[in-house]
Amino acid sequence: MDTPETKDTPTVEIFSTPVCHFCNEAKEFFKANNVEYTEHDVAADADQRQAMIDMTGQMGVPVIKVANDIIIGYDEPKLKELLSIA
Repeated sequence: MDTPETKDTPTVEIFSTPVCHFCNEAKEFFKANNVEYTEHDVAADADQRQAMIDMTGQMGVPVIKVANDIIIGYDEPKLKELLSIA
């Protein structure tokens, strides 16, 4: 039987830099809510940086992708909505 955490859990990616305060807040939010995510360090990875720019048209971080939804910046209410977190 699927648990609520595993049933239809969307994929989560964060495009971030190590020194970004809001990036770190987002990652802490994910950890506190047991959300698995893939991190892309756009300061160190030019290919991921370009992918982020192609996706959003900008260089600001964090960029968070939840399934097909893209959030620019750390928007906790929107993350809760997309991840079905009460």
